[in-house]
Parts: sequence; C-alpha cells; structure tokens
Amino acid sequence: MTTYQRLPTQPAATSVAELKARIAALLPEIGAGSAERERERRLPFEAIARLAAAGLYTVRIPRRFGGPEGSVRDVIELLLQVASVDSNVAQALRPGFAFVEGLLASTSDDAEPERQHWFARYLDGAVIGNAGWELGGANGSIAARLVREGDHYRATGSKFYSTGALFADWVSAVALDEDEQPVSFILPRGREGLELLDDFDAMGQRLTASGTTHLNNVRVDASELRTRTVEEGKRTIVTPFLQLFLGTVQAGIARNALNDASRFAREHARPIKHSSASQSVDDPYVELSVGDIAARAYGAEALVLRAADSIDRAWAEGLQDADVEQAAVEVAQAQYLVAELALKAAETVFDVGGASTTGRAHNLDRHWRNARTVANHNPRHWKAAVVGAWQLKGTRPPVSGLF
Repeated sequence: MTTYQRLPTQPAATSVAELKARIAALLPEIGAGSAERERERRLPFEAIARLAAAGLYTVRIPRRFGGPEGSVRDVIELLLQVASVDSNVAQALRPGFAFVEGLLASTSDDAEPERQHWFARYLDGAVIGNAGWELGGANGSIAARLVREGDHYRATGSKFYSTGALFADWVSAVALDEDEQPVSFILPRGREGLELLDDFDAMGQRLTASGTTHLNNVRVDASELRTRTVEEGKRTIVTPFLQLFLGTVQAGIARNALNDASRFAREHARPIKHSSASQSVDDPYVELSVGDIAARAYGAEALVLRAADSIDRAWAEGLQDADVEQAAVEVAQAQYLVAELALKAAETVFDVGGASTTGRAHNLDRHWRNARTVANHNPRHWKAAVVGAWQLKGTRPPVSGLF
C-alpha cells in the first residue's frame, strides 16, 4: 500500500489483553520493512491502516461506548512495542491518541454526545491526524483564519507540522475566528481545498507524515466545529500524556537500537584482528556495548511506565490539580532522562562492529537521527529547570503545551 487506503475493521476488542495480542501479531511484519522504508522514504500507510483496523486507537475507549477501557499504562505499553519496531509509525499515532484523551478529559457541556460520536468512528477504524503548528510569530501562535460564510465557514492558512495527516480519515486544525479567538475544527481528508503535503524534511522521523497542510479556502460546516475540551489557562492531563508519548517513542528507539545491535553482532560483525575472540559475540567489548544499550533501553522503558502510572493515579483521583501537576513533573523528569538514554543507546550501536556498521544498507544511523529529532520537539533543559524550581521553591510548572 503506497497511498491512503482504509482497511476492513476487526470487531471491537472486548479486553485490553485481546487488543494487545492483535497488535503483537502485526509487529513482526511492520518491523521487517522499517529500515528499508526509511531509507527509501516510503510512508507506512499499510502499517497505520492495519493497526487502526485492529483497534489500536480504541484502547482507552470506555466500556459504555464499546471499548476495552484500558489505562494510560496500557497505551504506553502498546506504544513501546510499536516504537521498538518503527518509531515513525509510533509517532504518527500521536494525534489520534491525543484526540481520544481530549474527549475523555473534556468538561464541556457537549462532551458526552461528542464522545459517543467520535468513539463510534474509532471503533469503526477511523484515523485522525493533525494540522498543527505554524511557522512565523511566537511558538504556538496562530495565523490561520476562520470566517463565516452564510451557514458555514471558510478556513485559510498553512500548518507546518501535520503529524499523521496523510494517514488519516479526518484532520483536526485550529484557526482564529473574526473575534481573534482560536476555534478547533475537524475535516474529512477529501474536503476540497484541504491540501496535504509530504514535505517534512527533518533528518529523522522522516516517515511520520509531519509535513505541511494548506487550508485553501476550505469549507467548514458548523457541525465540524469543536467545543473547547478544557478551560483556558487550566492545566490538563492531556498535556503530560502527549509529552509522555514522545518519551515513549524514544524508549522504543532504544529498544530498536538494542535489537539491531544484537542482530548485527550475530550476523555481520567480525572481531578485530587483535581480539581474543574468534567471533564477535564472544568479544568482551561487543558484549559490553550490547549490555550498555540493553541497560539504557531497560531504564528508558521503566521511566515511561512509572510516569504512565502517575497519569493513571491522577485519573483515579478525579484529576485534582495537585495530582495533574505531580504527573506533569514526573513526565518531565522521565523525558529528561529518556532522551539521554535513547541518544546514547543509538550511538553505541556503532561500537558492536567496525566501519561496516555505517553501511547504508543497514541504515543503523536512523536510530540516532530519530532519537535526536524526537528530543528536539521540546527543549530538554527547560524540563530539568522547571522540575528544579518545583523542588527548590514549589514553583508550579507552566501551563503550556510542554508541561
């Protein structure tokens, strides 16, 4: 599959265990082509479609809507598995999971009908993408416009980061209305004037479909406008979830680097001339390198799972401000360390062999490029500084997209 194509949906999973088994069965094939896809810049349309058809996006949907009602930890465990075979696929899932969390956390008067409407679509295999940040102005500023035209609206503007949009049935976006207020809306991907481009040119995470979206005087029906899911200026549990999502992608990269390092040492590497070993798997420094990567992958996974538990605790306590803030701090701490662990794990892959590890056929550099690209989504040192101020002076983390 080289373009967007919806696949037949499996019946809704009745339990998280059933859903995990379905996803696990898909991962070997997804992983088998990941290095080659990345090298040749072939977007993983089929991988995303198969995961959606299997019900991956439904893990958090409550039972009263027909879902398995999984926890945040369940999401992170599944995401770790996906990211450990292809971090591009994992990150491309982020907008769809963000939409679910936003629906769950919504306090608007229309929240329940909206949940019913969109959860039914997820259970039917829908994929939702995002037309997000714009270039120019301050970070997070919005220039796209939404103006009324009779009984509907028209949207104009361009979005620079549109993760997952090319894989999606629906694309969400935000524009300023005639009162300069941000308005969210969601459009079917076939809407005239909605132009999705594969022009993302980062050195890593090249296949996340995070390119440009042009809103070329796109019609937006009143029914496609969305109510705000959280009160303006109020901390939301969705933000720590989304930040943890990025950390989990990095943890998956570390695991993927471990798998590739082990495979390369077994199948390709030769011991250097003065090694005491006759085969690379017996070379003590190869053993050391692989063990070092394994420890870093283990540590990264443990960190994101513990942070996931903090988000689940906040949900269990009714999303009290103090619990949401605690989750934000724990996620920031995890992110700070996971980035370092993933980057070092990806670099150490090259210590399991000689110059042949740099061969383009192996594409081992993708792990470092991917880890570095995800780490650059947020300034890592700001995470540590905010946590330090919280520890030293009780300074609350900012209410922003980074915390």
